Amino acid sequence: MKLDILAVGAHPDDVELSCSGTLAKEIDRGRKVGILDLTRGELGTRGTALTRDKEAADAARKLGVKVRHNLEFSDGFFENNTAHQLEIIKILRKYRPEVVFCNAVDDRHIDHGKGAKLVSDACFLSGLRKIETIMDGEAQESWRPKHVYHYIQWKNLQPDFVVDITGYLGKKLDSVKAYKTQFYDENSEEPKTPISSSNFLDSITYRAQDLGRLINTEHGEGFTVERYVAVDSIFDLI
Repeated sequence: MKLDILAVGAHPDDVELSCSGTLAKEIDRGRKVGILDLTRGELGTRGTALTRDKEAADAARKLGVKVRHNLEFSDGFFENNTAHQLEIIKILRKYRPEVVFCNAVDDRHIDHGKGAKLVSDACFLSGLRKIETIMDGEAQESWRPKHVYHYIQWKNLQPDFVVDITGYLGKKLDSVKAYKTQFYDENSEEPKTPISSSNFLDSITYRAQDLGRLINTEHGEGFTVERYVAVDSIFDLI
């Protein structure tokens, strides 16, 4: 299956928190979307790798993505090296996405910046035909996505562009709340974390509202780019 968009996160829930409104909107437009998680989030303070697996599957169903894979890299300790790059290249060549979303280039969690560079490098290397990969017993052809964009996470980075997700905030929040062990629950006896507060859960909405305000819509999601955004006409801008 060829995908239009592959959204990659260092941990299950990275994608939902950051760009799931955009994904939901494109899915409604008929685009084929997949999610790739690099780790199982096994070092997370709350929940377990097993609960995260179940929550990720639930979130994927809520969003309606076509596929979701987990590469089971080591949470907190994966590296941007040949072995990890090749595993991502295999996925890129299998699904041949036109667009790749990946982690913020700079963020609070060390895996986010690492994941951003790892995926970006893999996207470039995937286009080199002399790098040979085999998947399911067959040699793969080279493939390089047309666009690599980085979503915004914990830090309020300045976006290079904002996607109007008006009408999709509810679906975004539903996908986030699939991670029941991770986020605010007044009855939870798990340890408190920076993302388990009610303020953090509220921040998903007020960030979307603020980005929407800045582009004169109700809600938005921001992205940063690796190269200039090109438009065919000035009227392509909203």
